[in-house]
Amino acid sequence: MPETHISKHIEALIFSSVQSISLQEIILALNTVFSAEYDEIFVLNHIEIIRDKYNLEDSILQLVHLNNGYQFLTKKDYHETVNQLQLHRSKKKLSQAAMETLAIIAYRQPITKLEIEQIRGVNSDYSVQRLLEKELISMDGKAETPGRPILYSTSPMFMDYFGLNNLSQLPQLKDIVKEENSVGETVE
Repeated sequence: MPETHISKHIEALIFSSVQSISLQEIILALNTVFSAEYDEIFVLNHIEIIRDKYNLEDSILQLVHLNNGYQFLTKKDYHETVNQLQLHRSKKKLSQAAMETLAIIAYRQPITKLEIEQIRGVNSDYSVQRLLEKELISMDGKAETPGRPILYSTSPMFMDYFGLNNLSQLPQLKDIVKEENSVGETVE
């Protein structure tokens, strides 16, 4: 098969993937379809060809490396327009309680529902269920404590949704907390 066609097959894989697709998944698909042994360097070279193509063309899309995989996203010039569509379509947005629960899970994962409820001070059954339905969190095994409660962690969908490659890209809590919210300090 001519090498130019490989780029088109890689482009099709990335385009058809709902979430970011990893380099290993691309290689596996190509090797299976073409009964070949393509290596990472070969595939990465073709990914760069695709990236250059979308950077040069008058395209609304760009190829980005996200969550240890590749995905086509709209270019920043079009984010506001696409955002309006998404806002219009998302009739069931996350509630404040669900956002609080998601933040707790993101920063303290893996975490049990009881630990979430201890931090929030209220029952979190509904919020956890909604986050599971939206695939923003996943069950990550069971704790080694009595009763073996389920542990929750963020999912790959969370990483894609918030545009993160890894959890270290989350804002640090010290960057979020404002000075005027400090307890026990007197401000002169």
